[in-house]
Amino acid sequence: MKHNPANAIQDVHYTDAHGGINPAISDSSTYTFKKAQDMADTFAGEKLDAFLYSRHSSPSTNQLCEALSAMENTEAAQVFASGMGAITSVILQLCKADDHIISSRTIYGGSYAFMKNFLPDFHIKTSFVDITDLESVKAAIKPETKLLYCEAVSNPLLETADLNTLKKIAAENNLTFVVDNTFTPLVITPTDFGADVVVYSLTKFINGSSDTVGGAVCGTLDFVNSLKDVNNGSAMLLGQTLDSLRSASVLKNLRTLPIRMEKHSENALYLAEKFEKDGLKVVYPGLESHPSHDLMSSQINEEFGYSGLLTVDFGSIENANLIMEKMQDKNLGSLAVSLGFYRTLFSASGSSTSSEISPEEQSEMGLTEGLVRFSVGLDFDIKRTYQMMKSCIDEVMS
Repeated sequence: MKHNPANAIQDVHYTDAHGGINPAISDSSTYTFKKAQDMADTFAGEKLDAFLYSRHSSPSTNQLCEALSAMENTEAAQVFASGMGAITSVILQLCKADDHIISSRTIYGGSYAFMKNFLPDFHIKTSFVDITDLESVKAAIKPETKLLYCEAVSNPLLETADLNTLKKIAAENNLTFVVDNTFTPLVITPTDFGADVVVYSLTKFINGSSDTVGGAVCGTLDFVNSLKDVNNGSAMLLGQTLDSLRSASVLKNLRTLPIRMEKHSENALYLAEKFEKDGLKVVYPGLESHPSHDLMSSQINEEFGYSGLLTVDFGSIENANLIMEKMQDKNLGSLAVSLGFYRTLFSASGSSTSSEISPEEQSEMGLTEGLVRFSVGLDFDIKRTYQMMKSCIDEVMS
């Protein structure tokens, strides 16, 4: 049977030792060992099932990890204090001095800045390519290339990665294939297409309430254990593990993710179709006009649609700012970065979440100053929302 990520989440359940329907939160920074030898074996990396110190793991973080690895159909997972903590730990675990990375050019601005500006100080270089141009991906491979990195659906241009073909390229060249699935949890299961490592910002759709920052890495047991290794694990040594309280909070919210993703996608498709009929320049993978619509359709778990992100190009930053301000004034959402909240969030990507990318590079990749990214919320009456948004747009654009 095909892996069903929603069922996998549902099937992972914990109860409190006293019968509480939510598991107890582990409120300890350190843990006891019954035998002194067990502590020594844990520090030596020979005993992996013990709780040592909450920077390493805790019962609460483990519960969230088990649920996430079940969702992603991987052997294990590790949770981090932020999405960037997850991304940077993976890269630093896999790449050393003089190694080379191939990355999609359209990725989250923080990921781009880390690879472009930070890693060269450690003699790790990155080639940024158009991930939809498979020949350019192949051409960028060097003898020292170790990692192929992309987002399943890119931030902010919503380009769709051909995961099957990219995995074949990675496998043929002995590269680790890392996929950021932050925009499309449940919508796409990257491991179905061969991803070796899946990374997330838990802050976004998975948590869904914009009250917690977190990240996750899903992969093989060997790789996750390497991240937690007390001697050379990036998760352990850089101190980026998510705390128990936040882990418990994210685990509760994960339970409603299937219902939320269905509604986010339903509302986003409705707005995208309406805006396109209005003559606006809309990008949404669920539209037949999207250049990778067929590819996206072949990769999604249909019941969860095409996710909750769309972009509209309003022609200029002046138009974009006025429209966003009007929509916020009418309580249609918030002029804010991030995504996955119950309210719609909108921002001009070029001057916000992608501002780390130079204007010249933004222009080259097609990121215009008037492009607004919408993270569509859980509005009950999306028809009403559309009419009110249209009114704001018409006031500025007509």
